[in-house]
Amino acid sequence: MPSDNIVIETLGLVRDLGEGEARVRVLKGVKFSATAATTTAIVGPSGCGKSTLLYLLGLLDRPDEGEVILKGEPLARATDAVRTDARNRLLGFVFQFHFLLTEFTALENVMLPMRKLGKLDEPAMRARALSLLDAVGLAAKADRLATKLSGGEQQRVAIARALANDPPVLLADEPTGNLDAKNSEIVFDLLTRLAHERGLAVIMVTHNMELASRCDRMLRMLDGEFVTPAHHADDDA
Repeated sequence: MPSDNIVIETLGLVRDLGEGEARVRVLKGVKFSATAATTTAIVGPSGCGKSTLLYLLGLLDRPDEGEVILKGEPLARATDAVRTDARNRLLGFVFQFHFLLTEFTALENVMLPMRKLGKLDEPAMRARALSLLDAVGLAAKADRLATKLSGGEQQRVAIARALANDPPVLLADEPTGNLDAKNSEIVFDLLTRLAHERGLAVIMVTHNMELASRCDRMLRMLDGEFVTPAHHADDDA
C-alpha cells in the first residue's frame, strides 16, 4: 500500500487493562495502517484485543504506549478537546447495535453529528442527510421514526449517520453481528461500496469469516498481536 495514501496508522500500541495483580497486557506493540478506499477486516478469538484496538483507533481510549496518527495528526497524547474535534471531523462509527435515538426520525438521527460539528446550516444539514439516506437506499423512509424501521434498515441509517461529517475513516465493530444473513449481506455490500466510491478507509472487527474474507485485507489478531498470514483480496485472483 502506498504510504502517501495512509489515512490512519498506529505505532507500537500498548494497552494494559485491569488493576494490580489482575492487570493484563491486552495489546503488545501493535503496528497498523489503512489507506483510503479500502476495507480491512480484523478477526480473531474473543478477548484477543480487536475491540480494544478499535477503541484506540477511534480515540475513545488512550494507549499506555505508542501513537495513533490520523490524517497526519498524532493524537494519542493530544488534549481531550483536540481528540474530540478530530473524532467528530475524521471518524465515523458503526456498532453491532445501531444506537439510534428512537424518538427521532431517520433523517434527524443522521443530522445529529452535523449539529454537533456545527459547520452547516439547517437546510444544508437536511439536504446532506437526505443524500446520505438515499445512498443507503432509505430516502423514502427519511421521516419514519427509528422504531418503525426494521433491524437492517436501522443499521443502514446508522451507516448514513456515520458518514454525516464526511469522515475519511469508518470504524465498524461487529456491524452485521445483530443481523440475519440477508441483512448482513446488504450491510456488508453497502460498506464495501461506500469505501470504494467515497474513498473511505473502512476498518471492521468481525467474527463473520465469510464476510471478512471478502474485504480487501483481513488481519488476524491473537493475544494482542497481529499474526501472519494476512489475507489480501488479490491472493484469490
